[in-house]
Amino acid sequence: MLGFIWFIIMGGVIGWLASLIMKRDESMGMVLNVIVGIVGSFIGNSLLSFLLGGGTIGAWPPDWSGVLGALVGAVVLLGILNLMQRGKLR
Repeated sequence: MLGFIWFIIMGGVIGWLASLIMKRDESMGMVLNVIVGIVGSFIGNSLLSFLLGGGTIGAWPPDWSGVLGALVGAVVLLGILNLMQRGKLR
């Protein structure tokens, strides 16, 4: 249960950082940050495990390669959403 709570908290932080990087922080709320962080975590860590073979986000202490993979995945996800909504990557 504690791992799930940690996963939600880290998803929110990662989603928030990704929204700052992609300049979407004004238009996103806390729930959307958590969703983007969690989905981005699946995207980034799937790519990371496929390419390098590692990375988890819900572990304690945090696996920093998993956190970095989740951040990259969340930024990619927001980039795709920007292209679909606004027609530019920004």
